[in-house]
Amino acid sequence: QARMPQTPPFAAMFDSNSHNRNLYQSKEDNCGGLYYNDNNLLSGSLEALIQHLVPNVDYYPDRTYIFTFLLSSRLFMHPYELMAKVCHLCIEQQRLSEPGLDKNRIRKIAPKILQLLTEWTETFPYDFRDERMMRNLKELAQRIASGDEMYRKNVQQLLQNLIRKLATVSQYEEVLAKINATSTDCLTVLKTKPQSIQRDIITVCNDPYALAQQLTHIELERLNYIGPEEFVQALVQKDPLDNDKSCYGDQKKTRTLEAYVEWFNRLSYLVATEICLPVKKKHRARVIEYFIDVARECFNIGNFNSLMAIISGMNMSPVSRLKKTWAKVNTAKFDILEHQMDPSSNFYNYRTALRGAAQRSLTAHSNREKIVIPFFSLLIKDIYFLNEGCANRLPNGHVNFEKFWELAKQVSEFMMWKQVECPFERDRNILQYLLTVPVFSDDALYLASYESESPENHIEKDRWKTLR
Repeated sequence: QARMPQTPPFAAMFDSNSHNRNLYQSKEDNCGGLYYNDNNLLSGSLEALIQHLVPNVDYYPDRTYIFTFLLSSRLFMHPYELMAKVCHLCIEQQRLSEPGLDKNRIRKIAPKILQLLTEWTETFPYDFRDERMMRNLKELAQRIASGDEMYRKNVQQLLQNLIRKLATVSQYEEVLAKINATSTDCLTVLKTKPQSIQRDIITVCNDPYALAQQLTHIELERLNYIGPEEFVQALVQKDPLDNDKSCYGDQKKTRTLEAYVEWFNRLSYLVATEICLPVKKKHRARVIEYFIDVARECFNIGNFNSLMAIISGMNMSPVSRLKKTWAKVNTAKFDILEHQMDPSSNFYNYRTALRGAAQRSLTAHSNREKIVIPFFSLLIKDIYFLNEGCANRLPNGHVNFEKFWELAKQVSEFMMWKQVECPFERDRNILQYLLTVPVFSDDALYLASYESESPENHIEKDRWKTLR
């Protein structure tokens, strides 16, 4: 049984100057359309970069290169087009289509081709939701297996793993659709239900620590489903040069990323709803203090996304206008958290805290210390600005690979974080509540807010009239 080349974990992949090491075994400077400086691949023609991805008997591409090219190539061509080219090159160069295929030669190259396919299917499985990708993958895998029985098992394993992964994603999407269907706006509930029947978050979970832990469960589960390519796909979505709209217009391309952003919004609105609901001022103040404690615990865990959602829920105007309620709250702790997430100087404080959590994660001994859940919309914004700020191609038509090293570095760090197993026990009751309890729309929030503390000025009074 031939051993497959092993893939190191993501952490090892982009250490601070990974692409400075002498990666390009048996490839000299500026060869065949690739341009290097100091062993750094800076640019190349698209054809040369594709060629650089394809292994041969003496060469296997470096893992950081594989990830970076597979991630960024979709800005230039569809994954299925790349797959077709790679398969074609493998078959041509290794003469895999010849009838009298020599077993010795297959044994030299097969593990390398299989390894490349393994890396592609494991890191970018969603690419294979495309029938054309699957066809090419199966055809190349069959070629290898038929050339030598020895590889049949490896090929089956690879396909089974991929199919299992894609099935899990489809299930997840169904669950999301179900959840979204149950949690619509409940203005009517507010008007008809007496206060006593309404469950609130504190009766479901009176311990802020426990709530922060269950939020972390939801975050990690949803993060885990986001494919690295979705970040790039989100940049490509509006590609004027693309005639085949069917592929990029396909909502599935960034579905899990969008679901994650929707979760952030839901959590913000849930926080605002819970604060605006209680009739009594002291109850509202208690809910605010409760969420401040939850947010602080999220910060300690390294769950910056829930932290930011909670803060933005508390800063929504229906909540922030409740002056009499806030007067009863000890806001010192809240001020500290707000300071941590202060947007000034491009979120300097948050970025410092994030770096600290990322460092802790690298040397962690327990899963608990490994948790890093970034403030997600800022991560997307950073990637967007990186993309806007640099050209994809240089004036000579070469692909600007320096830009893509940077892009891959940002995305691969995220890949490391999303693979952390959640160390806390799941509490179905709390999770169910967080994901499905109805939350108010903007109008319902304002209405509840005005019912709690009556309008202060003309604008508020007019708004209240229209809402009632």
